[in-house]
Amino acid sequence: MTSDDQHLSAGSALPPVYTPASVESRLYEQWVERGYFTADVDSDRPPYVIVLPPPNVTGQLHMGHALNHTLMDVLTRWRRMQGYETLWLPGMDHAGIATQNVVERELAKEGLSRHDIGREAFVERVWQWKQEYGGRILSQMRRLGDGVDWSRERFTMDDGLSAAVLTMFKRLFDDGLIYRAERIINWCPRCLTALSDIEVEHSDDEGELVSISYGPITVATTRVETMLGDTAVAVHPDDERYAHLVGTDIELPLTGRRIPIVADEHVGDLADRGIVRSINTAADQLGAAPAAGILARNEVLQARRLGGRRRLR
Repeated sequence: MTSDDQHLSAGSALPPVYTPASVESRLYEQWVERGYFTADVDSDRPPYVIVLPPPNVTGQLHMGHALNHTLMDVLTRWRRMQGYETLWLPGMDHAGIATQNVVERELAKEGLSRHDIGREAFVERVWQWKQEYGGRILSQMRRLGDGVDWSRERFTMDDGLSAAVLTMFKRLFDDGLIYRAERIINWCPRCLTALSDIEVEHSDDEGELVSISYGPITVATTRVETMLGDTAVAVHPDDERYAHLVGTDIELPLTGRRIPIVADEHVGDLADRGIVRSINTAADQLGAAPAAGILARNEVLQARRLGGRRRLR
């Protein structure tokens, strides 16, 4: 009789209702201790590896994680039973900006900022925070019964992982699978870094329609601040009002720069009458339209906000 059998037969009767908490956590820890999920690097069996997309250390698992973890768990257990040397590699992401904000709030309670303590001390505080609060996700994974190899758990700030990321980006770039290009970004003037769309708090604000005179053409826009980055003005090719202007240059207000007037049907329906658009090749989808051939030869102007000040280059 095994220890499991002895434990199950110790009670006088089976409980009327299944209580997962009294069974699953105990069995799971036994599986981990016995190495059921630990991969052998020296094994002769064919390998099967899944790297867990690392959840952010600042958050907690939600229903989307539960679905993805279930699918990966099914695949790794299935391959393990088929005789593969299976590794499901666990880990967590340092969640750069989110973690920085959390740690900075803790420093603010002490009357300090990250600049006061310096880079090395700030990184050390991040590690301390991770050790103290990062266990919530790992606990949730154990409650789910994830068959991961805990002996290989990684954190994206671990030694070697940054070098591995740079190596893979270099390989992908050399193979033509990724590329660099000019794109509009979410720039944080406080953190002095780019933010992803999910890290930005969006809000709907009341705007106004502003008309700007570009000499012979007037353009109406709700984003007048983007005018400084304009590289062309587009009109509909079938609009007789502006046909004589196509191919000429006009002066961009306030800048002294000359920009071309081009014809492109992407500006909209001619039935709207009055279709005229200024083109900002860094921020405007029309700027990337293949039909706007002349736009491809225009320089993309970069606007960066540094210390709260906008600079064009």
